[in-house]
Amino acid sequence: MGKNAQIDDGMELIKALNQLEKANDISKEKILEAVENSLFAACKDQFGKADNIKVIINRENGKINVFAEKTVVNKVEDEPTQISLEDAKTLFPNAVEGQVVNWIVTPKNFGRIAAQKAKQVVIQKIREEERKSLFNQYFAKEHDIVTGIVQRYNGGSININLGKVDAILSEAEQVRTERFRPTERIKLYVVEVKDHSRGPKITVSRTHPDLVKRLFESVVTEIKDGTVEIKSISREAGSRTKIAVYSNNPEVDAVGACVGLNRFRVEEVVRELRGEKIDIVVWSEDPRVFIMNALSPARAISVEANPEEKTAKVVVADSQLSLAIGKEGQNARLAARLTGYKIDIKSESQILSE
Repeated sequence: MGKNAQIDDGMELIKALNQLEKANDISKEKILEAVENSLFAACKDQFGKADNIKVIINRENGKINVFAEKTVVNKVEDEPTQISLEDAKTLFPNAVEGQVVNWIVTPKNFGRIAAQKAKQVVIQKIREEERKSLFNQYFAKEHDIVTGIVQRYNGGSININLGKVDAILSEAEQVRTERFRPTERIKLYVVEVKDHSRGPKITVSRTHPDLVKRLFESVVTEIKDGTVEIKSISREAGSRTKIAVYSNNPEVDAVGACVGLNRFRVEEVVRELRGEKIDIVVWSEDPRVFIMNALSPARAISVEANPEEKTAKVVVADSQLSLAIGKEGQNARLAARLTGYKIDIKSESQILSE
């Protein structure tokens, strides 16, 4: 129903609600119930406490009537709740003393009041349903990636347009080294979607490890079809990510599938992450093998793993020590997060000197 549509009488109301139900998938019955409740509230101004008042809209012709539930008595002592047997018989010929009847008490000009209330309720319901629809639409994208358009910087945060709604990329969810231009399109990870009276409140991130995971899922066919699995991921956003993959098909190289021909697939992810380095390693159920792989590009001589304590001792050649530890300990730190093991790395010389 258009914004300028006028509800002039009962039939117009029913016709309008029928159109609204078809076009917007909004329940006509729910709106009629809401209109009845709204009119009942309006009746309280005229009927006082109004505990015995009912407002009923005819579902076929839209006619609105206000009824008062009254008990049939010989002598009326409380007019709002009682009716004489003589009066009751004018509408209910078979009425008897003690019976409760619905007596029409529709006020004058009630049609005009009803039309105003109906329009208010319809507009409110449309807004509620649109808000609900938007929430459901974006709730379905929770823990997935979306494309957003950068609007503007607002203090430390960035306003992002996601199409029908806006999201805020907070300072905490930004990569420190990234700067965006207005109208620039970027990929974001949807951390959480909450229902709010003004529309869905969407928390997005550029730092979340699963952003990298979802980006790989979007470009690697073998991950989409389940041939290759991403088993774990560790990330220091803007700098480096390690990702462990496993192939369910012996004939498919998990790392090769993620890297792609001429590194096309991994480079597509790297471009989206503005040059973030990505190490792709093979996952193994053998913790020794997995830890050795996780320390790549460094090569380990030996690994002793304690699965119960989740600790590991790694020996590397003297020339590999700085590579295994990484700048400011980054390689060792990411490998530890990737495997879930506390890793102690020592060189051959250190082992011999102990």
